[in-house]
Amino acid sequence: MKPAESLRDNFAHLKAHDEQLVRLGLLAERYFAEDPNTSLLKLRQLAELLAQHVATRIGLFVSAEESQYELIRRLLEQGILTREIAQLFGEVRRAGNAASHTLAGDHRSALTALKITWQLGVWFHRSFQDPGFRSGPFVSPAAPASESGELHAELDRLNSELATYRQAHHAAAQQLAAVDSQLREARDDQAFWEQLALEADHARAALAAQLATLQAQSATQGKESVAGFVTAAHTAAAKLVLDETETRKLIDEQLRQAGWTVDSTSLRYARGARPEKGRNLAIAEWPTASGPADYLLFVGLTPMAAVEAKRRNIDVSAALQQAKRYSRDFTASDATLTSTTDAANSESAYRLPFAFASNGRPYLCQLATRSGVWFCDLRRPDSLGRALDGWYTPAGLSALLKRDERRADTQLQSEPFAYGFPLRHYQQAAIQAAESAIARGQREMLLAMATGTGKTRTCIALIYRLLKTQRCRRVLFLVDRSALGEQAANAFKDKRMESLQTFAEVFGIKELDEQSPDSDTAVHIATVQGRRVEALFAYADRLEARYAAARARVERLTPALLAKAFRGELVPQDPNDEPAGELLERIRAARTATPQKPRSRQGAGRPTKTQRAELTRTLTLPQARLTKTSAT
Repeated sequence: MKPAESLRDNFAHLKAHDEQLVRLGLLAERYFAEDPNTSLLKLRQLAELLAQHVATRIGLFVSAEESQYELIRRLLEQGILTREIAQLFGEVRRAGNAASHTLAGDHRSALTALKITWQLGVWFHRSFQDPGFRSGPFVSPAAPASESGELHAELDRLNSELATYRQAHHAAAQQLAAVDSQLREARDDQAFWEQLALEADHARAALAAQLATLQAQSATQGKESVAGFVTAAHTAAAKLVLDETETRKLIDEQLRQAGWTVDSTSLRYARGARPEKGRNLAIAEWPTASGPADYLLFVGLTPMAAVEAKRRNIDVSAALQQAKRYSRDFTASDATLTSTTDAANSESAYRLPFAFASNGRPYLCQLATRSGVWFCDLRRPDSLGRALDGWYTPAGLSALLKRDERRADTQLQSEPFAYGFPLRHYQQAAIQAAESAIARGQREMLLAMATGTGKTRTCIALIYRLLKTQRCRRVLFLVDRSALGEQAANAFKDKRMESLQTFAEVFGIKELDEQSPDSDTAVHIATVQGRRVEALFAYADRLEARYAAARARVERLTPALLAKAFRGELVPQDPNDEPAGELLERIRAARTATPQKPRSRQGAGRPTKTQRAELTRTLTLPQARLTKTSAT
């Protein structure tokens, strides 16, 4: 009997698709206790094979040589994978790459990768085999000989969940008991694992031919079949349940992509992590009077926001209240600057200006309260929480902190309409109504204007006022076709606002043919079909943050280099060399002992008679040669 057939574990359900998937899962669990690095490598191979099987089912498989990154990107763009499933694949890929290239990997990261890969296997089986599959709880692998307190607590929690499940499902408990017996026997059989590894190597050699065959079979299926697979995959993705540890991994990566330095495992307050000048840190488990905040975001030494991380199936909008408590109960220390909120607004009861909550799930408008990144500006007591599609970058959060919305709202009330073009009374009323709604915190407004009533002119005046008073930082001007975009760009360049300056002369604009905005772009005109501008704005923010961090490092590096140079620490020193201090003293003494001859002022710096004659001869030689050559 083959070893893969004699055992059932977290990956046993994948045998219906490919025995190699089961082998890789078994080997990853087998190596977890004694070699977490190898365990991560096996998990990366398993995730790569899963993604390739997904591609063959849809008819999108290209080659076994295609990188996992490119394959996941293609499947995501085609709508086969949801963003959350793509994030899970990406997390396993990054952990496996670190294990392969830098020999990184500890038991905690291996355990997290095991649970994520198990979730991916369950999703795959529900998508392409059994939509109603009930996996039961995750079965924790054998504990390592020396385990940390955190790992011990995590394994205890997993075993407790398994025991609870067994009590609630007696028949399943008997089956799991039999499985455990088989697993214990197999773990003691070295020949079993050697044979399993040999089978895995042989199967890998035949993998390309097997995937090509599956791809050929999928090419014959109709569009209805592919659409059914896609629907099943999205339905299965919605059923995933991630625990808080797995959720933290997803949030770590999201914060990292937004420009924050983060690692909820190692960058923790209890492990000595503190804010540093020139770095944008997300420090985990920062203590407050109401308990440790899951993350605290620092721009340099300035505390910016508290973050509450929740499990995926928790209502994330409600979790924002916990982040608010952390923000209220935060206490500044010697390692941080004084709270910025109290100085900016004495009405606020919070000591941090912002609060976030997230369950790691990408934003879905139909599940707004259970997805996305929820955010609240705590500087004003009437601010309400709202869902964001992603995280603020450090530069974006710093810019928001500098913006005084209340002052801007007051300034808008008294801002005159004295522009280089007249506005009709109903246009002014529409602008004032929109500004009043913005001041009340309303984020969605509709101005309905008939053709020929000056919609573009009204928009230009409204945008100008919002930018002038710094109520908004940037504006995306969307149109539904290119002709309207060109018309709007010409209007921005022609309409004179104040002091005979056009809008485009006061605020920079980007037109339709300019896809990449600068960090100081005020208005970007784009079509709905080419709406990549929001992502590009975020990219510009990340570049700005990286530039600021690099510049801060350079400023710190230059004095350090000079100090090391004077101490002779930049290069290895010859112990026989004379010390620099003694050399300087010797030079000083020599100068004192040898008086300098006084230099005559008369004729100083002038050439002698002989030198002048030689110089004249040298300068006339080329001319003489030239004359001779011309005559010839």
